[in-house]
Amino acid sequence: MRSAKVNKTITCADGFTMSVQASSSAYSTPRQDVGPYTEAEVGYPSEEESLLMGYVEDASRPTDTVYPYVPSTVISLVCAKHGGIVEGELPEGIPYLIASSR
Repeated sequence: MRSAKVNKTITCADGFTMSVQASSSAYSTPRQDVGPYTEAEVGYPSEEESLLMGYVEDASRPTDTVYPYVPSTVISLVCAKHGGIVEGELPEGIPYLIASSR
């Protein structure tokens, strides 16, 4: 039996962080322990992010809640908006936009 992988928290170039998970126990599509995934669960961003607010579970606590079934394209846009990823992991199928060195 395959167990769900827990991805390391994403840190972007500007310091923005968020958890991005996909598995049989997360709000993801497919809701399985293997991808590729077209939607994933975002959780506990370090600040309110307007691109995610349409998916928020509890809008009164934008940094202390989860965002179910966020499309992979939105997750990629959030990473790009914050300068790309400097560390962390994304579920299989979600484009990994690495921060460019200047």
